[in-house]
Parts: sequence; C-alpha cells; structure tokens
Amino acid sequence: MTTFNVRPDIDAAASKLSSTVGAKREIQRLPEVLWEDETVEMLATGIYGKGNGLLAMTNQRLVFFFHGLLGQQVEDFPYSRISSVQWSGGMLMGTLTVFASGNKAEIKQVPKDQGKALSDHLRMRIANGGALSTPAPAVSAPMPALASDIASRLATLDQLRAAGAITDEEYRDRRTKILDSL
Repeated sequence: MTTFNVRPDIDAAASKLSSTVGAKREIQRLPEVLWEDETVEMLATGIYGKGNGLLAMTNQRLVFFFHGLLGQQVEDFPYSRISSVQWSGGMLMGTLTVFASGNKAEIKQVPKDQGKALSDHLRMRIANGGALSTPAPAVSAPMPALASDIASRLATLDQLRAAGAITDEEYRDRRTKILDSL
C-alpha cells in the first residue's frame, strides 16, 4: 500500500483503503479542503459528478473531493443536514446515496467494504445528532427543552427506521438509550 505522509489522520484513514486508484491526488490535496480543526476519520473512493474521487468522513462533515487536471469539485454534507443514508452493494462495488437538505447524492463504484463501513458510521452519526458516540445528557437543561429534544430525537429515529436506514434492532437499542437519558 502507498504511504502518503500527508497528515497522521489522513494517513491512518488512507492505509485502510483497499485501493487508492483514482484518488492519490485527492489524498495528497485533502488538507486544502478541510476546515481548521477538522480531522479525517474514514476514507472511501467513488465516482460522483465529474469523476473518480475521494469521499472523506470527518469529525464535522462528509466531503466528496475530486481534483482533476483542469478543475476540481468539492461537495460537502454537514451531518446536521443529512437526513438519511442508503447503501446498496453488489459483489465488489456499491452505491452510497446521501439524502441531505432535500437533495440526493449518489456516489457510485464505492468498494463494498469501504462503502458498507462508511454508511454504517454515517448512520450512527446522524442518529446521534452528528456525534459519533451517544451524546451525554444535558446537566442543567430546563425540562421543557429536554423533553423537546427527546421528542425530536425519537422522531428522527422513527424516520430513520421508516426509511430503512437502521434495523429494527438498532431502532430498539437507540430508543432505549434515548429514553434512559430522561
């Protein structure tokens, strides 16, 4: 596997890629499109828009980055704007569909292992309001605000299950965690 020596977080994520074909330039230039204090958690390759590029899951958003000889494309999906994620995999490749702010983005030809792992982590992110792990309950939140937040989280969870973004088992586990935070 190719060593990039870009940044520790990017290098660690790139080392897990089964193939970097068509994404080497994007991996090298990824720091140019990242925000300050943004770290890369997972990477995947795929085709979206103008061509073959890099899909980066960071601590703040999902970014698709294509850097060609004549131009580049950057499209980001902040976690707060993603309503659901769909993964459909074939034998080797699959399609990751991201529904955000009323739009639908299909990233095709994503290697099956990368796409499945990334979609699972994305589902956890959006189910937990952008945090990778279950958020800690608010310590001094007024009761009406806390109840409203719980209702909102439960409604989001219901939508995820209805859209098929999470399984019934995941739904029950997350619902229990939300209700236990009361």
